[in-house]
Amino acid sequence: MTESTLAESPTRVPGGYHPGEKDTGVVKPKGTARIRAHEGLETVPMRDRKPEWLKVRSPGGANYLRLKQMMRSQSLHTVCEEAGCPNIGECWEAGTATFMILGDVCTRACKYCAVAHGMPTELDEDEPRRVAETVRAMELEHVVITSVNRDELADGGAGIYAETIRQVREKVPGCSVEVLIPDFKGDEDALKVVVDAHPEILGHNLETVDRLHPDVRPGGRYWRSISFLGAVKRLDPTILTKTGIILGMGEREDEIRQAMEDLRSAAVDILTLGQYLRPSEDHIPVARWVTPDEFRAWKRIGEQEYGFRHVESGALVRSSYHAKEQAREVIAGGPGAIQNVLEADIPAPAEVPGLGLVQLEMGRPGSDRSREG
Repeated sequence: MTESTLAESPTRVPGGYHPGEKDTGVVKPKGTARIRAHEGLETVPMRDRKPEWLKVRSPGGANYLRLKQMMRSQSLHTVCEEAGCPNIGECWEAGTATFMILGDVCTRACKYCAVAHGMPTELDEDEPRRVAETVRAMELEHVVITSVNRDELADGGAGIYAETIRQVREKVPGCSVEVLIPDFKGDEDALKVVVDAHPEILGHNLETVDRLHPDVRPGGRYWRSISFLGAVKRLDPTILTKTGIILGMGEREDEIRQAMEDLRSAAVDILTLGQYLRPSEDHIPVARWVTPDEFRAWKRIGEQEYGFRHVESGALVRSSYHAKEQAREVIAGGPGAIQNVLEADIPAPAEVPGLGLVQLEMGRPGSDRSREG
């Protein structure tokens, strides 16, 4: 097999970017690939040769092809394919996959993400059953379920998440379930619907540091994401909480440390750290390549200095990498200092016309600024 750094090349079409033909929504452009954090910074050109440690074998083994056919026959999506995950060959050959529910068109336009952005046109209420039956056919011991954002739905899709968890439990007893959820716009009632279905691991990705967050994730908010995970621990402290940060988008060392400290204030158990890989020229450029030694150092810092119960850190690490081992071996900790959802009533940068993606500051929790007005 030949070597590559990404899965299939994305497609450019009139009306927006997406990594393949979509029939479940109206696809829209992602917007500009330029962000303020890159002003004056020499970023990595799209066609530059990537470091040796980022080269992986192109997928194509027998089990990979079998799983791909199975997904197609059930009209299911995987984030492995939609987000161009570099580990797709390794994971699918090992018989693991991350299902992406609620369609394949996302209502948000994150600047790093390869999933298509636009307006979904359907809600498949039979999807939980088909996911569960495919998990049974694959004989999985651990399944990861994620989704696009569905901001147009009243519950953000929380009910479909909960039903998918219940269906997997019913059809595949003994299979542990991990979910990687959106922020549901800070709706704690929606979060509780998922928590009450009791997945073994509940993840929500922070993705980047405080300073970059408004540009990189204009549809979300930094403290909303962190506090959402803190609220899980209040609702059910037995559930493992998990988040991911992508490195190489322009963050500084002190900002990574601050993000770790902030996440631990919400008692997040598991942290994943991986290298940003630019899906297309419509997405923000790579600011730098993070070396394997740096990733090893961040694992040590996260576990020994900040107290994460597990840190999965490496250039090709993504949210669900080695997820089964984490579900089996990591023990959940109790609640942290942050236990209530923050910024639920504050609009995201993308929701404020003419804001220019300037973050609406609330200050750090507990600071004088956070208590103002």
